Amino acid sequence: MLRDEISVEKFASAIATTHLANAAPSAYMFFMPSVLHQGLIALVRDRPAFVADLLKQLLDVPVPRFTEARLADASVHQIAPVEYHADAMVLLVDPAPVLGVIFEAQLQRDDRKFYTWPIYAVGARGRYECPFVVLVVTPDAATARWAAARVDLGCGTFQAHVVGPEGIPAITDVEHAIREPQLAMLSVMAHGRGDVDRAVEIATAAAAAIKPLTGDQWLLYSPLITSALSEAARKAFEMLPQAYEFFSESQRRVFAEGEAKGKVEGKAEGAVQAILVVLTTRALAISDAQRQRIQACTDLDVLDRWLARAVTVAATNDLFA
Repeated sequence: MLRDEISVEKFASAIATTHLANAAPSAYMFFMPSVLHQGLIALVRDRPAFVADLLKQLLDVPVPRFTEARLADASVHQIAPVEYHADAMVLLVDPAPVLGVIFEAQLQRDDRKFYTWPIYAVGARGRYECPFVVLVVTPDAATARWAAARVDLGCGTFQAHVVGPEGIPAITDVEHAIREPQLAMLSVMAHGRGDVDRAVEIATAAAAAIKPLTGDQWLLYSPLITSALSEAARKAFEMLPQAYEFFSESQRRVFAEGEAKGKVEGKAEGAVQAILVVLTTRALAISDAQRQRIQACTDLDVLDRWLARAVTVAATNDLFA
């Protein structure tokens, strides 16, 4: 399976801004690129055939028969020394390429995309000699409406295929979520800030869906669930027994990652990183003084005690009680 390599340090850095998930929607979309943007891209990189599901199931776009979906080089070269990079490119093959999909995770409006998206499709079509479409996925309704505009090229028109929150199903059934974990993650990103009761159901289903996942894939998906929820939905989710199991699993997996890292760089450093990851995953604010106190500690017994508390404390300061 192809996926980005995400170390504990990179993961901790990526979710360091999760406390902004409780800000206004516009601020949320602006300040969360490392979590939401990389999370959306990971859904495709972890399972390239997911783009075919989105086209067929959510947009009713005919997709030719294919036997394999594989990632391709996402850079598009021109004769002139200019290079453009799409978020991801997937080739559907049987055994030759039958359809290519340029995947773009879009969090906010960017009018420059109306110039680059057609280049992606035409350039990739010339390289792989098959039809290409641009698929845009966004959790923001206004961005979805903007991205769906028809673009006048002078010699015709171009229009991206767009999946916005209104077209993404709200998956509350656990069995459905387990069958389609990428769609379950997309569901919580699209609907986690809506109706609280429904958001909690979606988060619960998504948490169950990613439980079987391992390694870097799980480390990236797990903070997406809590960071996608509104403050009210996150607090309600944390009250559930399933959420306690979810955060306990977070603690165990992150600590295991920290221990593996600790074999090379010291167990104390790995435990410190694990504590910070658990706190930020739970969207608990960490002051500079608190962060320095955690990072300065080298007592493994104390760090182990703090790590155990990090799963349940209401505020970071309670960690030291």
